[in-house]
Amino acid sequence: MNDSLDLAGIGIGPFNLSLAALLSKVQHFRARFFERRGGFNWHPGMMLPGTQMQTSYLKDLVTPVDPCNPYSFLSYLVDKGRFYRFVNADYPRVRRVEFADYLRWVAEQLPSLQFSSGVDEVAFVDGGFRLNGEGLRDVRARHLVVATGMRPHIPAWVERYFGDHCLHSHGYVGSDFSVTGKRVAIVGGGQSGAEIFLDLMAGNRGKADEIIWVSRRPNLDPLDETSFINEYFTPDYVRHFHALPEQRKPPIVASHKLTGDGVSPATLQVLSQYLYDTDFLNRDITPYTIMPYRDVHLMGRDKVGFHLHMRNGFNNADETISVDRIVLATGYRYQLPACLAPLIERLDLDQDGFPRLTADYQVPWDGPDGHRIYMQNAGRNSHGVADAQLSLAAWRAAVIINSLLEEAVYDVDPFPSPVRWAGGRTETADKAVKAMEAAKIYRVG
Repeated sequence: MNDSLDLAGIGIGPFNLSLAALLSKVQHFRARFFERRGGFNWHPGMMLPGTQMQTSYLKDLVTPVDPCNPYSFLSYLVDKGRFYRFVNADYPRVRRVEFADYLRWVAEQLPSLQFSSGVDEVAFVDGGFRLNGEGLRDVRARHLVVATGMRPHIPAWVERYFGDHCLHSHGYVGSDFSVTGKRVAIVGGGQSGAEIFLDLMAGNRGKADEIIWVSRRPNLDPLDETSFINEYFTPDYVRHFHALPEQRKPPIVASHKLTGDGVSPATLQVLSQYLYDTDFLNRDITPYTIMPYRDVHLMGRDKVGFHLHMRNGFNNADETISVDRIVLATGYRYQLPACLAPLIERLDLDQDGFPRLTADYQVPWDGPDGHRIYMQNAGRNSHGVADAQLSLAAWRAAVIINSLLEEAVYDVDPFPSPVRWAGGRTETADKAVKAMEAAKIYRVG
């Protein structure tokens, strides 16, 4: 094991990219990250024109814990010669295509990344982890970090029909998906559903005969990104959430759905204005129907097309629509990567198949304490709704680095939230209350 790695990373998405960028400043630590794809490419299927990030560009790969790091978004702007133009353009949010280019820019500079190297199997042998797969053979490592991302969610009712005329939003942009003269259904009421609806209405895939947007949600619900809601995306909240009993966590996560899974208010305004223009100011319009509160439970197909059978949650009626094309904006689901199959029985997983991560993102397992398995984007049940978002990517990577090196390489203890999530009043608060109570004796009357 003398020539082995200190850390092997499986998957190169934004989360392991953040870890690699922050590790680049740590000397004498041998880390290498492996990715099956030939190069870095972040959500290419959803790079629709004009779409924006829902996260501040300051919450990039490194800035929250290391603002002087050369792999920050601001460093990217300076390197590209765009800084002043970017500031003067005064974007409320960064365009998604530009943030994707920033991530690619970072990936192209990090020597610890190895593409075209898919990990097919991880085993624990001879006192260390052994990785084998496409482009790599018998790679040895002391520790692992797994960040393979979510998988597109294909509902059970559509699985047998999934194909050329029924695709997931994940592959929308890169597909040859023409809707000219066709009836089209979009299933899913989040941000992706809204963006695809606008794209199809604009005729970017041809002029459809009709566009129907179906959602289980009671309405086109807005993403809640107000100040105190954003406290859920802070280290202070995540630490308090992690300390909760396991049975308390699922209902809390469910109640936070619209903190990261709604339509941005800016998109809703664009949509409302677009439909006003369509209905009253334009003559050559594409017929459309927006159908919230519909839960699709069955799908059929014949010579006429696809038939979606739904239950209307508003009036409890059964409804059916017939279409020729379907786009699933049904989101993503977590799934343990297949390469961990030799270790699966040794990992501590909850009833949903999520690892019971420790506070520093380790997966408890029955192996030696000196060999750790870390997981990123696998902690929704353990760390809360922020886990899958970019907001805490840099902070989480810093927590993992401190754990790996067993020292405080990065400061991961920012000033706490103004909200007290658990515990009683502080001594300062108690003094303030006593002072107010004492002041009552001076009140007139």
